[in-house]
Amino acid sequence: METAYIKTPLGIAKIVGDEDGVSVISVLDEGIISETIPSILKETVSQLNDYFEGKRIDFTFKLNPFGTEFQQKVWKGLLEIPFGKTMSYLELSKKLGDVKAIRAVASANGKNPLWIVVPCHRVIGTDGSLTGYAGGLWRKKWLLEHENPSTQQILF
Repeated sequence: METAYIKTPLGIAKIVGDEDGVSVISVLDEGIISETIPSILKETVSQLNDYFEGKRIDFTFKLNPFGTEFQQKVWKGLLEIPFGKTMSYLELSKKLGDVKAIRAVASANGKNPLWIVVPCHRVIGTDGSLTGYAGGLWRKKWLLEHENPSTQQILF
């Protein structure tokens, strides 16, 4: 496994992967930025930078997250939430076929190892509230606003 640390508007992103794909992208409040990026992670770094610069709405590098079969199912469901859109935990549970699994879905969502790329930040409360986010609600708010900026209307 190779590791790289890059600066983002939300903190230091830690990226871990190998030839089988990227296994972890997490955010840290502080850390040392990598002087060199391992060749296996260069495309991931490039795509993440494009995302933060507003030039990318999806990711095409290979993913290889580790988790249970149920977690993998939830993470796959997260990948289907379109850029700039949100879905409630209840809606996601229904989409995955079991409305009663809402707590298990929320738990799997919280264990998502691929920050931003598997868009757990797009899952909100049924009432539209920003609920639970491992990276902090302020990061979730930033990401949602980054993906769906409100346009100020000219009043006069």
